[in-house]
Amino acid sequence: MERVATSILCNERCHLGEGPAYDVATDTAWWFDIIEGRLFEAQLGSGATRIHQLGRMASALARVDRDRQLIVAEDGLYIRSRSDGAMQLYRPLEADNPHTRSNDARVHPSGTFWIGTMGRKAEQGMGAIYALHRGEILQLFPNITIPNAICFSPGGATGYFADTGENVLYRVGLDPVTGLPTGAPEVLLRHRGVGGLDGAVVDADGLIWNARWGGGCVDIYNPQGTHLRSLHVPALQSSCPAFVGPDLSRLLVTSAWQDMDEAARAADPDHGRTFLLEAAARGRAEPDVRLAGP
Repeated sequence: MERVATSILCNERCHLGEGPAYDVATDTAWWFDIIEGRLFEAQLGSGATRIHQLGRMASALARVDRDRQLIVAEDGLYIRSRSDGAMQLYRPLEADNPHTRSNDARVHPSGTFWIGTMGRKAEQGMGAIYALHRGEILQLFPNITIPNAICFSPGGATGYFADTGENVLYRVGLDPVTGLPTGAPEVLLRHRGVGGLDGAVVDADGLIWNARWGGGCVDIYNPQGTHLRSLHVPALQSSCPAFVGPDLSRLLVTSAWQDMDEAARAADPDHGRTFLLEAAARGRAEPDVRLAGP
């Protein structure tokens, strides 16, 4: 386990921290506390952090443009205005199923947005992975228990996702122009040992940076699924990474205290906090989501 210089970006503990994203244009990081319905906004240059109450569970966002974001929430996708926080429903998603909620999501280089859903109690096979493509929601992969690690190769020809319920990371060939699958997923790796596969992101060299839930680290794999390194995270339930900073060399990692009793929390004093790792990464900026168009 490697240790790099690490600081606490936000002391506020997240019940279930997830979905970090970074806007290079404004040097702003965003992440969620899914269970508590909170959106965090951190200006990295000043260190100032704001917490927005969303009034619903939400798990991820994508930038539409400088003024608008697309929020992935428990009942659908919402356009959020950055200026006043107003949210307007854009597309419902499993809104008729009160037993599911959104989870992991990420934007393909084409602007297509992949979104995962899951059972609120992680019921087996209740979730799915969808794509928002040119304004239409398409179901890609059904019968997922806990969708995680949605990310894409730099050129967009390969997609990755995990089912944490199986502890399997899959890869699938994609059309780089549309971000949609061209074949069936295949197993890239099966995680064995401590912890489970959680959120992930791919760097400029095509390496996969995967947060290990219950393992207190971020594991780095090559595109063939070979484990290369593990970076220590000061909270056991590390949940999702994102590249941040003007040169995208730092790693923001969220964490959680979900399902931890008092003794477990005492043994993990930084549970639920949000961290910055000086990872010397070769990160990539997240593309904007494309809502409609040819």
